[in-house]
Amino acid sequence: MKQTKMPSKMSHTSASTRALRAVPWLAALCLPLIVDANTSGNLAYCLLWAFSAVGLAAMWGYGGILSFGQTAFFGLSGYSYGIFTLNYGDMWFESWLGLGVGLVVSVVVATLIGYMIFYGRIKGVFIGIVTLSVTLVLETFMSQTAGPQWAIGEARLNGYNGMGGMAPLTIPWRDGPLTLENVSFYYLVLILLIVVYVVMRRLLDGTFGLTLIAIRENPQRAEMLGVDIRRHQLLVFVLGCTLGGLSGALYTIWGSYITPSTMGLTAAAMPVIWVATSGRKSIGGTILGTALLVWLSQNLAVYGSQYALILLGAILLIVVLGAPEGLLPFVTRQLKRLSSRTGDGARPGGACLKREEGKS
Repeated sequence: MKQTKMPSKMSHTSASTRALRAVPWLAALCLPLIVDANTSGNLAYCLLWAFSAVGLAAMWGYGGILSFGQTAFFGLSGYSYGIFTLNYGDMWFESWLGLGVGLVVSVVVATLIGYMIFYGRIKGVFIGIVTLSVTLVLETFMSQTAGPQWAIGEARLNGYNGMGGMAPLTIPWRDGPLTLENVSFYYLVLILLIVVYVVMRRLLDGTFGLTLIAIRENPQRAEMLGVDIRRHQLLVFVLGCTLGGLSGALYTIWGSYITPSTMGLTAAAMPVIWVATSGRKSIGGTILGTALLVWLSQNLAVYGSQYALILLGAILLIVVLGAPEGLLPFVTRQLKRLSSRTGDGARPGGACLKREEGKS
């Protein structure tokens, strides 16, 4: 009997899904064409925070590790970049080396702290307490470095007033080094964000991500099956903290300025709010949601920073009560449900077929 080959619905769905995911990236690539240079610089500011949020989403959404330490590595990397470039920032490539130094410092410190946490058998809410304590200790220490004795070479830490005057990123050009600022810096941040998104999607959708989910759901069973749960938790922790450090270095490059307040209690809560609101199990949703929330906070800050905090708190409360998986995943699921109902209703006999399927 000859079999008829049915069209693959799965391939059609995956192709349409990929096309839909590409739309925000294409829109982001085209934004500098329709806005001025200053607006592009402000948009770069909104995007650079997404690295920290993606790192937390990987830790929390996949590994079940709620950390309040993203801003600690944000500050560590930012200060490391500033100290390096203030001492060795004369050549164009030295600012790029400073970016690398900031990331290396984040990796080393995250490895040490993560080793003590996970191999010390610290679990659950206590991880959040430890990481928050690290953040507040760093903020307190940096806030009291105001005296002239607190200097590393040419870099004055300046206590709560912060450290400024760091060299921006430059690239060699025909007429001399070209400074990456406004539009060019926006494209740098966007390209880095696309690379991080692709790598994280491949990593978390693969074996590593499935192993993290197994550890999150039932660590005892995963360990009985031979999974080294502490090694996997340490790896995702270091990865997430390094992305937080990347946000800090880019922030310092963007403004040539960093203060201890970037490691304060309010700053430590922001990534948690962004990720919880956007959807901690969706990397793309986390990027989009974080950029929108940072943009909203910046615009509300014109009228007073307290309004931004009140609105973010209200949004978080609504999401936790009404859509605990995150606002964007909730909206996506509702749209899919609506489209499936519309498709079933438009198809002849769709309702009857559904009733027959229910009976069988």
